[in-house]
Formats: sequence, C-alpha cells, structure tokens
Amino acid sequence: MITRRQVLQGIAATTILGLGCPLWASKAASHFLKPGEKLKPGEYVWEPELSPEGSVAILVSLPEQMAHVYRNGLEIGVTTVSTGRKGHRTPTGVFMILQKDKHHHSSIYHNASMPNTQRLTWGGVCLHAGGLPGYPSSHGCVHLPLEFSAKLFEISHPPLKI
Repeated sequence: MITRRQVLQGIAATTILGLGCPLWASKAASHFLKPGEKLKPGEYVWEPELSPEGSVAILVSLPEQMAHVYRNGLEIGVTTVSTGRKGHRTPTGVFMILQKDKHHHSSIYHNASMPNTQRLTWGGVCLHAGGLPGYPSSHGCVHLPLEFSAKLFEISHPPLKI
C-alpha cells in the first residue's frame, strides 16, 4: 500500500523532473469528493485553474478504478477509469509518457480506435479513451472518459529528449 507521503514525494519528483508521470496506488483521497462519495462510471471533475501551469502527475487506483490528476502537487482532476481485466492485468509502478497520439488505432485489437492515447510501456499499455463499465475491463490499458482523456492529453507531455 502506498502512503500519502509516498504519493506526494512521487509528485514532487515529477515536478522537479518536469515529467507527465502516472503512479498506481491502492487508495487515494480526493479533495473533490466527500468521504464515501463516489463518481458514477464515466463521471469526472476537472478544475485545471486550481494550478494553471506546471508538471503533471497521474495517480491511478486499481482497486477503486479511479485516476487523480495533479499539477504542481495540487489535484486538478479526478475520474473513473477501467483498467486491466483478469488475464490482462494493468502493470503497477511509476511510468513516464513515452509517446502521444491523438487519433491512435490499435495494431493488436482489430484496429480499435483509441482516442487521446498516451503510451506508458513499449508493450502497449496506454492511457486512452475507452469503455467505462465500472469495473476492470481493458486489455491492460487505463480507459478514461473521452472528454477527460482529451483534457489530460492537452496538459501532459512526454519527457524531453536530450
């Protein structure tokens, strides 16, 4: 289980490095939601004006099927997600966005449309718009609501090439 302190340390590290970086965690509190309050599948809150500039970090809670977006350590968004189903587990760890493709189509799954794709692994795990049934249903990717994925796509950046 990751602690709040570890999350904040991870966010601070991504802020210093200037990387868009998803983090996976068991649970994460959101200042947007009251204790016990839940979003319905496909719902999200997006308030980027709370921190208009800076580095972005994304924390994905696999058990809760939620993603929290931070900029400069301040939460600016929260959404429901759908991660990998049985046999297609979403990997855990800290990942950087390797590539972005606004209009990506899968080379593995019958040319499936994957809007606002942000690649996390060379093995095909990505953040992208997709189905949100309220439980893990993907082939390992993190599915986001379409509008949320577009907003996130606009503010995140792959690492700088040196």
